[in-house]
Amino acid sequence: MSETSVDVQALLDAGAHFGHKTSRWHPAMKPYIHTRRGDNYIIDLFETARLLEESLAFIEKRVAAGGQVLFVSTKRQAKDIVRAGAESVNMPYVTERWLGGMLTNQNTISGRIKYLKDLEAKMASGELANKYGKLEVQRFQEEIEAMNIKFGGIKEMTKLPTVVYIVDITEELNAVNEAKKLGIPTVALVDTNADPRLVSHPIPCNDDAVKTIQLVTDLVAAAVARGVAKQKKPVETK
Repeated sequence: MSETSVDVQALLDAGAHFGHKTSRWHPAMKPYIHTRRGDNYIIDLFETARLLEESLAFIEKRVAAGGQVLFVSTKRQAKDIVRAGAESVNMPYVTERWLGGMLTNQNTISGRIKYLKDLEAKMASGELANKYGKLEVQRFQEEIEAMNIKFGGIKEMTKLPTVVYIVDITEELNAVNEAKKLGIPTVALVDTNADPRLVSHPIPCNDDAVKTIQLVTDLVAAAVARGVAKQKKPVETK
């Protein structure tokens, strides 16, 4: 068994096979549908496992070459899982709101992050407290907290990611479109109501089930960790 092998039984136990109602399907998902049960489609988990394995190997290879993976999901049941997965491997993430231009307008975004970091440094050093009154300092603190909600997950992302990992492409269409515009590969959970052709590495599965999201995100984080472990370290010279 390869290190990226995916357990079909684990996918089944996580409910990854449950698709949307047949009235809400996208025809491009037909190759990944096993059958229908009542009014719902059932996803072919052997296809899920195959494409997931390919995606994990791709992520590992990109990270091993020095790349970063941006984890993205703002949907309620996924955001905490995605943030935890990204933080576990020191990767950037967006789990609150995707701001237009987060990838395609790096100059503006970088400028806002620089301002945030400068403000945090001045707060930590006591410069703001020495210069302003308590009310003004409180307002600066509130500004820092608000900006961290927007930019906290990408504060250390100094360059464009080499892969974007997305949970639910119908919810994160802006992220999908920006990555596509820049030619950044996307790995994404794609349910039966979405168009898998929008992303470069679709993983056909239930993108609403917490257990499925947790399973796939854990596997993605593990692939990132393997990639980091394979990165060439600079040779120390005496």
